[in-house]
Amino acid sequence: MDSSTSLLLLLLLSQPWMGAGAEKHAVVCAGTACYSAHWGKLSAAEAQLHCSKKGGNLATVRSEEEARHIQRALAQLLEPGVPLETQKGKFWIGLQREKRKCLDPSLPLKGFSWVGGGEDTSYSNWHKEVKSSCIFKRCVSLMVDLSHLSLSSHLLKWSEGPCGNPGSPGSSIEGFVCKFSFKGMCRPLALGGPGQVNYTTPFQAISSSLEAVPFASMANVVCGDGDKSKQLFFLCNEKSTDVFDWDSSGPLCVSPEFGCNFNNGGCHQDCFEGGDGSFRCGCRPGFRLLDDLVTCMSRNPCSSSPCGGLATCIPGPLGKNYTCQCPQGYQLDSTQRDCVDVDECQDSPCFQECINTPGSFHCQCWVGYEPRGPEEGNCQDVDECAPGHSPCAQGCTNTDGSFYCSCEDGYILTGKDGTQCQDVDECEGPGGSICDSLCFNMKGSFRCGCLPDMELAPDGVSCIINPTSLAPSTEPPQEENTRDREGRLVLSITTSSPTGDPEDTSKVAHTMRRPFFLPNASITPTSPQTLATSGSPGIWMEPRNHHPKVTMGHEESTGGDFMVQQRDDGTDGQKLLLFYILGTVVAILLLLALALGLLVYRKRRAKREEKEKKPQSAADSYSWVPERAESKAMENQHSPTAGTDC
Repeated sequence: MDSSTSLLLLLLLSQPWMGAGAEKHAVVCAGTACYSAHWGKLSAAEAQLHCSKKGGNLATVRSEEEARHIQRALAQLLEPGVPLETQKGKFWIGLQREKRKCLDPSLPLKGFSWVGGGEDTSYSNWHKEVKSSCIFKRCVSLMVDLSHLSLSSHLLKWSEGPCGNPGSPGSSIEGFVCKFSFKGMCRPLALGGPGQVNYTTPFQAISSSLEAVPFASMANVVCGDGDKSKQLFFLCNEKSTDVFDWDSSGPLCVSPEFGCNFNNGGCHQDCFEGGDGSFRCGCRPGFRLLDDLVTCMSRNPCSSSPCGGLATCIPGPLGKNYTCQCPQGYQLDSTQRDCVDVDECQDSPCFQECINTPGSFHCQCWVGYEPRGPEEGNCQDVDECAPGHSPCAQGCTNTDGSFYCSCEDGYILTGKDGTQCQDVDECEGPGGSICDSLCFNMKGSFRCGCLPDMELAPDGVSCIINPTSLAPSTEPPQEENTRDREGRLVLSITTSSPTGDPEDTSKVAHTMRRPFFLPNASITPTSPQTLATSGSPGIWMEPRNHHPKVTMGHEESTGGDFMVQQRDDGTDGQKLLLFYILGTVVAILLLLALALGLLVYRKRRAKREEKEKKPQSAADSYSWVPERAESKAMENQHSPTAGTDC
């Protein structure tokens, strides 16, 4: 018994009419897939389990074409007479997002993926914005309004939500859609007389109106008035590579009564009747009749455009087969009907970097290199340190494919790209200054100085007692350290020079003192503990004192070794301060005396003016009798004239 007969018997034994009740569903087949719509209030997991038991998965909707196939299946599922309000609901599809996988708004599927696997697709049809939730698993369903399913412009919207639980599928869930993929399809059987054909698919769906019948499906043909004794069974087989057809020959259910008048005798193109009521099928010019004696195929095997994409169909000998060819830079895929790009970069054709492009490739130089000439793939180093192109502030060293910057002594590299140089403040290092006393930071270097009556040692760092400081000073007082009009500290600089006597080089020539301002230099005090044993070659270092950091002037001094002397005599300073205080007190007292005298003078003058302006009263013209005379008059009471004695 061959394999096709065994498969036919197996399908016959497993048919629903053998005792099991048929499930309510609707099927649409197209291309290489079938879509079945089912009623059932199930959770997404239960729906996926139902589909997988029959060899499929919850349906994918990867394109508008797939969306229309599913929409047709759902439209067939609607029974006539169902009230309109019950024609709305949701049907699960195979788009889900696992727990702890978050929303990705940049992708069309928003982070969801198809249950059956495969790459993400560009098609999507979301009803509203997807919720950003990573805590629970989310599943997608189709929002079905069966009253609009016949309108192709109204593609079903996607709705995401909880996946439901067994017994609680979620709100508005009415069913689900499964998808089954096959390696090929057979054409529907054509009857040459009255009869009916029912197809049973491998996923146990039964339909009499399939536009394409999946491989391994069984056809049950009932001819005439439906007498069971006239049943015929056929199986969809793979005749050759990618060629699927039924194991039957000649028209089915032919009837001399109808001849070619019934369904064109079941013929694909032409039907020819014989004189005895028989008939046969024929083909038009350019076509040939296949082995089933019903179907016609073009003599040019490429007439049906079997090759896809960039592939070109080349007919074989006698027009019985064909081959597909690809343009340069492409090769046939696993189906031998389409082309895929060849990655030429796997053979390393380039000197440095290879960039693959559709059907071709091109070479590219690495960073730091440039094409040597018009010949592609040959690269040479770019000299980033070339004059006028160097990105470095000071030193630049070119390397193979790159470069690096360097700085002169007294500077360090800085900047985000490491191309700039910054002065190092040797007077403010982590370990302190190497100068014994004063330290002057310069651009790219530093200098050391000493306190008054000290001079710089030969090591350029330490300070020693100046032998000339023991002798009386003949320097004019105006050359002492003073402060300029802006309050800056003017240091007296002692510059030593050799006498020029070749016999006695140890003699020290006379010193010349002059006010000195270091350009943009800072004086930093240094403790004796930070004394360094030696100075760096090529750097002139001088000690610093213990005074606060002072910013000096803007004129640079040149010459040999020098010593900064800051003469701040304590006694002279105290005397000068005392004179300032006494002079100020005397001036204040004089001002107070002058003010007091002026105040007294003004008060007296005001009183005098007030008295002169006051008016005289009537009593001022009389004179008062002395009290003594009045008393005498009172003593002589017998005088004839009052006030006189007789």
